[in-house]
Amino acid sequence: MSDRSRPTLATVAARAAVAPSTASLVFAGSDRVAPATRDRVLAAAADLGYAGPDPVARSLRSRRSGVVGAVIGDRLAHAFSDPVSVQLLDGVTEVLSPLGVGLLLLPGDADRHGPTLAQLAHVPLDAVVYATCGLEDDPALVHLQRRGVPVVAVDGPCVDDVVFVGIPDRRGTAELAGHLADLGHRRVAVVTLPLRLDGTRGLVGAARRAGTHHRTVRERTLGVEDTFGPVPAWETAANAVEEGERAGRQLLDVPAGGRPTAVVAQSDVLAAGVLRAADSLGLRVPEDVSVAGFDGAELPWLPPVRLTTVVQPTTEKGRVVGRAVTDLVAGRRPDDVVLDVHLSVGTTTGPPPPS
Repeated sequence: MSDRSRPTLATVAARAAVAPSTASLVFAGSDRVAPATRDRVLAAAADLGYAGPDPVARSLRSRRSGVVGAVIGDRLAHAFSDPVSVQLLDGVTEVLSPLGVGLLLLPGDADRHGPTLAQLAHVPLDAVVYATCGLEDDPALVHLQRRGVPVVAVDGPCVDDVVFVGIPDRRGTAELAGHLADLGHRRVAVVTLPLRLDGTRGLVGAARRAGTHHRTVRERTLGVEDTFGPVPAWETAANAVEEGERAGRQLLDVPAGGRPTAVVAQSDVLAAGVLRAADSLGLRVPEDVSVAGFDGAELPWLPPVRLTTVVQPTTEKGRVVGRAVTDLVAGRRPDDVVLDVHLSVGTTTGPPPPS
């Protein structure tokens, strides 16, 4: 169909014998139009094959795209295999969807943290949520701020002019570390989330740890070190069970005298991998090694154990993010929010084995 023959709002209004402004109210979902008039306009639109106002033109007029971006600093395959990411995004959409706002996922890949600047430059966005990121030196964040796009950061980064919604990562992990210390553990190792999402994995050296720019990783590591001092830390390349298993084998497949008696994983997904590694090495949990996680995620495929973990209100965190986005788009600056966490002691931690 050519532009000349394509029906317009004006032709629909003429067919329905109403003013164009009335037809516009119908397609905007306004309750200011009588039901009979609404039915007449919609019937005329159906007869003419009119699908509604051009969304691009409408966004230009309103200066709103109806789209909120969600920056995900990893591949979608990893993000969607992580129940915490799914619960968070579900909480966000629970608030935004009834408002007619769509959530556009902006993932990274194996070689890149989040979307490229070129991708962001071509996407009309009312606001952006840093959903599973936290890098404090992300050039994409600088780009968005220069564009004037409002940003809500989940767990980080903590920078000026960005609304922060998070949890007390350090305090929660410190409580977990205190639990292990009370049980008698002294040799503890940490399996960390990626520090910079650049594919690096292995024991984290002092220089790399000093240059950490992922707030969650830094805070959860410090929470352990508040109790035990510097501890061995194995950095994973992604938040995936396979990465946790690889890290677990590296830390546990050593003589008993040099083996950590407890492993703290920075997510429940990574902890599940450590449990798998312990089982493959013939180690009993918690008799030979204690394993703990973070998140309180639902892992129905986990072996028949109850993971000791720090529980965070992930879905509620997503709802808080959704409400913050709504305020920002409306021109209001909401307060930062820090939600509480609590320690849940399961069956995967116990006293260390005899020396």
